[in-house]
Amino acid sequence: MERNMPDVNPTRRYDATRRREQAARSRDAVLAAARRLMLEDGYAATTVARIAAEAGTSVDTIYKAFGGKSGIVRELWERGLAGRGSVPAPARSDALTSTATDPVRVLRGWGQFTTELAPEGAPIILLIRAASANDPEMTALLTEAEQQRRARMRHNARQLLRRGWLRPGVTLAQATDILWTYSSAEFYELLVIKSGWPVNRYGQFIADSLIAALLPITLRTR
Repeated sequence: MERNMPDVNPTRRYDATRRREQAARSRDAVLAAARRLMLEDGYAATTVARIAAEAGTSVDTIYKAFGGKSGIVRELWERGLAGRGSVPAPARSDALTSTATDPVRVLRGWGQFTTELAPEGAPIILLIRAASANDPEMTALLTEAEQQRRARMRHNARQLLRRGWLRPGVTLAQATDILWTYSSAEFYELLVIKSGWPVNRYGQFIADSLIAALLPITLRTR
């Protein structure tokens, strides 16, 4: 007769799930605290100890999870790139570009993505830029962020060129430069942070500007 042995796996799975959830909550608390403190007081003035106290965790935990302040900023930057959806924003943008038949819809979609991404990402890029004057790790991160953004804008410009949507006389390099300019944190800083534009108005402006700069007249009225 077989003996019924207790199954310990469900408990272990539950414990592991609970630990992961606790770790995720702790990570989110650290990121939220760090973002608030750094944007209020600056990168240099915000210590790991202050972040730990604000987040209700230990300094050691932060170093183990992020490797220090620069690691926290990197994750804030990466989260800003991904956006709020369950699917990362770059993937959603590519899906829109590949399936849409109307270029105006694509560029208005990109303007809408701006309203999602810029409020999260632009302040972090501006923080990194300010900190890069005195911190080599922030200098390296700024270089990486700018290179990645330019590569992304070149990818978007190539998509427009491949679909035959660029207006005559606009080269791939020029389209990249235009997209690069309108996606910059500095643009967001000037219009939203300093001039007080609502973010929806900002997104509409970005879309209208891209449509006027990139599309031929025959495609703008679809």
